[in-house]
Amino acid sequence: MKKPPTMPRLKGFRFPREIIAFAVWAYHRFALSAADVEDLLAERGVIVSRETVRKWVNRFGRHFADCIKRNRPAAADKWHLDEVVIPINGVKHWLWRAVDANGDVLDILVQKHRNAKAAKRFLRCLIDRFGTPRVVITDKLRSYINPINTLMPNADHRAHKGLNNRIEGSHRPTRKREKLMGRFKSPRQAQRFLAAHDQINTIFRPRRHRLSSASYRHARSDAFDLWGDYTLDMTA
Repeated sequence: MKKPPTMPRLKGFRFPREIIAFAVWAYHRFALSAADVEDLLAERGVIVSRETVRKWVNRFGRHFADCIKRNRPAAADKWHLDEVVIPINGVKHWLWRAVDANGDVLDILVQKHRNAKAAKRFLRCLIDRFGTPRVVITDKLRSYINPINTLMPNADHRAHKGLNNRIEGSHRPTRKREKLMGRFKSPRQAQRFLAAHDQINTIFRPRRHRLSSASYRHARSDAFDLWGDYTLDMTA
């Protein structure tokens, strides 16, 4: 961060794009608040307010998430679907999440209901982007049955709570961020933040327990190279 900027300046912004990208990366990669990122930048001689950090995260988080979605390999043909409750302003909402057999998050959707209509809406978003899977694994929520039979008639639907442990772990970072942020303030904010947070963590949180030290370092290096390319693609 103490190196002079090497990328073209982002039009209309006082700070180099490398600093903005670092703030967005640190906020999403670690369980940090905007104030924490402000202190990290201050230690590096960059004086910026936490509100500015928050604006950077809101504005450019989606850019990085869209770049990751664009360049990610095709999803595996086995999907795990689950839903978890998130209180927003005292009202119960549901976070619908899908991951593939590799544990990579395919998409998320924040909805107020946990019924067949909500399940169908989420499944349509997934099918439009990834096509139809070979296997769909869910918990025993009956709201999945009709939408899956209608939209994925050839898919093997396995409704079993014990088979869905892979996706259960993907909710933990959400709970950690939810606690740090003092809960989400609106469905729109939750959708915007989590859509970016999950995708950014997809490339920076490989399943380390499955990789050798050399493979993990290689994956991390590739992720930083991608992040640099995405930083260069930023627009005002």
